[in-house]
Amino acid sequence: MTNHSETTGPFEDGDIAGREPLNERSAHDTQVTLRTPAELADALPYLLGYRPEDSIVLVALHDRGGRGRFGGRARLGIPAAKEDWEAAARQLTQGLVTGSERRGARPEQMVAYVCQEPGRGETGRDVMLRLQPLAQLLRTECGTLDVPVIEALCISDGRFWSYCCPIEGCCPEDGTPMGLPGTSVLAAAATYAGIQVRGTLRELRARLLPWETTAALEQEIALDAAGMSLVPRILDDAARASVAEETLELAERIIRRFAAASPVSGTHPADLRDDELLADDEAATLILGLQDRTTRDRAAAWMEGDEAASALRLWRALARRCVGPYSEHAAAPLTLAGWVAWSSGDELEAREAFAMALGADPDYLFARLLHQACNEGLDPESIRRSLRADREGRAQDLIAERTGSAAEAASDAPSGTDVTDSETSGRADGCNADTPHGGVRRRRRTRSAAGSDSGSRSPRGEAGRRRPTGSHPQAPAAGPARPGSARPGGKRARSGDGTSRGTSAGSGHPETEGGG
Repeated sequence: MTNHSETTGPFEDGDIAGREPLNERSAHDTQVTLRTPAELADALPYLLGYRPEDSIVLVALHDRGGRGRFGGRARLGIPAAKEDWEAAARQLTQGLVTGSERRGARPEQMVAYVCQEPGRGETGRDVMLRLQPLAQLLRTECGTLDVPVIEALCISDGRFWSYCCPIEGCCPEDGTPMGLPGTSVLAAAATYAGIQVRGTLRELRARLLPWETTAALEQEIALDAAGMSLVPRILDDAARASVAEETLELAERIIRRFAAASPVSGTHPADLRDDELLADDEAATLILGLQDRTTRDRAAAWMEGDEAASALRLWRALARRCVGPYSEHAAAPLTLAGWVAWSSGDELEAREAFAMALGADPDYLFARLLHQACNEGLDPESIRRSLRADREGRAQDLIAERTGSAAEAASDAPSGTDVTDSETSGRADGCNADTPHGGVRRRRRTRSAAGSDSGSRSPRGEAGRRRPTGSHPQAPAAGPARPGSARPGGKRARSGDGTSRGTSAGSGHPETEGGG
C-alpha cells in the first residue's frame, strides 16, 4: 500500500505506447512524476491510448533507483458473471507477468484499475462496492506471483475511488471527481509528445460493426445474389483462380476510388463517405471473394505506403457490410483491417480488429496468429517481408507463364510470321502510356528450324529468376499494384532471340493454415 502523498512513479513518453522500460533514458525524454491516485486515474487514458469502459486494466511498474516506471499494460473486459472474475483476474495477471518476463523485464509492482459506468438505478459508489471483490482478486493473483499491487482504483461516473488507501476517512465516500480531460500536467506532456487519446473502445468498434440500419437488408440481398453466382465458382478448382483475379481487380479499383475521394473531418463522416463510395454488389463480391484464403493473403499485401490507408478504409467498410447471417464472413475483412493497422503502427485498432475477427469466427487461424504476434510485441516487418516476397513471386510467375504461352504460340507459327501478344502486359493500374488502348503489344519473330531456340528454352527462362527475399517493388503513381500482378514499368523476357530483360521477382510462401 501507499500513502496518497507518496510518489508512485514517473510517467515518461517512451512508455505511452506500452513498451517495456528502456535501460537508459535519453536526455530528451519527458518525465512527469505521478504522486497521487488522482494523477494515476488521470494517466490511464494516456497509458492505453483510449478511455477504457467495462474494463480490468493492469499496468506494470519497474524499479529504477527506488522509483517505479511504467512498463507493459494489459486490459480485459469485465465478465458479466461474478463466478468468472477469478479466472479473468488470473488470466490477466499471468498474461502480463509472463509477457514481461519473455521480454526480459519482470514487473516489480502493479497498478490495477476497474472501470465501469453505473447501470440503471446505480451510482458510482454502488459500482465501486460491487467491483471491490474483483479488485481484491487482482491483488491476490498479483501477490501470488510476488508482484504486489501498490494502488487499485475504481473509475466510474466521472469519479474515482482507491481500494488501497490505509487512512480511514481519507477518501470521500462518494469518490473524488476526475479532472477535466486534457487539463492536467500529464495531458500537456502527452500532447507535447504527440500522443492522442482516441475516445473509447466502443467508438473504435463502431467503425467495424455490421450495419443495423434499413440499408442492411439491401446489403443482405446483394450478398445472397452474389453467393448464388460466386460460391459455385470458388468451389470449382478450374474457376477459383479467375474469381481471385476478379476480386483483386475490383478491390484495386475501389482502393483507388477511396484514395481519390475528398477528405472529410471526423471518423463518422469519413465512414459514411466510404459507405457511399462502395456499392452493395461490389461489397458482396469482395466479401465472398475474400473467403478464399489465397485471395485474402494476396490482398494483405496492400499494407504499407500510400495504398495502406485506402486499403484499411476498404476493409473497415467491408466489415460493416457483413450483415445478418453473413456476420461470420466478417472474419476476413476484420483480420485484414487489423493487419494493415498493425503494419501501419496502430496496435490499438489492430488488437480490437483481431479480437472482433475471432469473435466472428473463433477458429479463424489467420486472425489468431496475428493477434498473438501483436500482443507479444513482435515486429510486423518479418510478416511484411514475407508478403512482399509472395507479391513479387506471383508477379514473376504471371510474367513467366504468359511469356511461355506466347513462346509456344510463336513456335507453332510458320517461319517468319510476326506473333503479337497484347495479353502479356501486366495490368497493375489499368493503363499504360505506351499504347492508346492500355495494352503493350509485343512482337516476336520466329526463327527458321535451323536456328530456332524457342522450343528449347524453359518457360521461365531468365525471367524466372527470383529476387532476394525482402525486395520490394516500387508502387506506380497511378495507384496500388494488384498483389501478384506485373507492374507496368517492368521489362519482360523476349523469347524470340534468347535474351531476357530484368523483371522484379520474389519467392512466394505456401498456405499453411488449416481453418482460416
